Amino acid sequence: MADQRTKHLRRLRRLLGSARRWSVIGGGLAGATAILVPYEGLGVGDAGWAAGAGAAVALAVWRWRDFREMKALPVPEPTDPATVAAELRRKVVSAVSSVPAGQSAITELRRHRARLKYRGLAVAPLWMRLDRASMTFAGIAPRLHGIAADAVLEAATAERTLTDLVERAATVERTMKTIPGLPAGTDGALDSRQGLAAAHVDLMGQITEGVTAYERLVAAGASFVAEDGRMGAKFMDPAAARLTEAADLLRGVSAGLADLRTQMP
Repeated sequence: MADQRTKHLRRLRRLLGSARRWSVIGGGLAGATAILVPYEGLGVGDAGWAAGAGAAVALAVWRWRDFREMKALPVPEPTDPATVAAELRRKVVSAVSSVPAGQSAITELRRHRARLKYRGLAVAPLWMRLDRASMTFAGIAPRLHGIAADAVLEAATAERTLTDLVERAATVERTMKTIPGLPAGTDGALDSRQGLAAAHVDLMGQITEGVTAYERLVAAGASFVAEDGRMGAKFMDPAAARLTEAADLLRGVSAGLADLRTQMP
């Protein structure tokens, strides 16, 4: 994908090539007109040569003017490759998401990448619990309505916060693993390692409490959906009874008509 700098330079080269091309064409037509007119006079054909020469010269002038204006503009700075890659990834994700099953595939791919990223870390089991609870809540969220609709927003906020805490804990744990064995007399480094360990323990405690609370929220949402379904079933009972009565009535009428038909001579 070309960045703004590449597009600017490419357009500048195109304008220069166009200006040169029309200059050559205009010069050739003007030269032919200057040679042919004195010999044969200004006929119909010579008028065409003269008109073509004038048009080519005018186009050449306009192209040179556009080239000079374009050249006077500042050349954009080169785009960071990381930014280009991120923009390309965003476009690919947007294109895949437009496919019916694309969003599910992207979500599953992101989960797989997260599993690989947290593999071997102490925070991995907590992240797996959070991921399972999140998938479960995504299935019941469309059925939460009324006073329970606010739980959807709360769950989304809690999930983002817990995901950020998981990432922080993973970063701290990776940093602790990269610190080599400390020789004697390195009190400052030892204090730093102990500080990281204490921070990691605190983060793990926060994540554990948060994931447990999130799981309780998901369980409460499932209970709401179940109770709401039971209430709906109770409201459907009278309707089902009326349908049963109507069916029995129709069967009785049909049986009566059948008996009447058999008794007729």
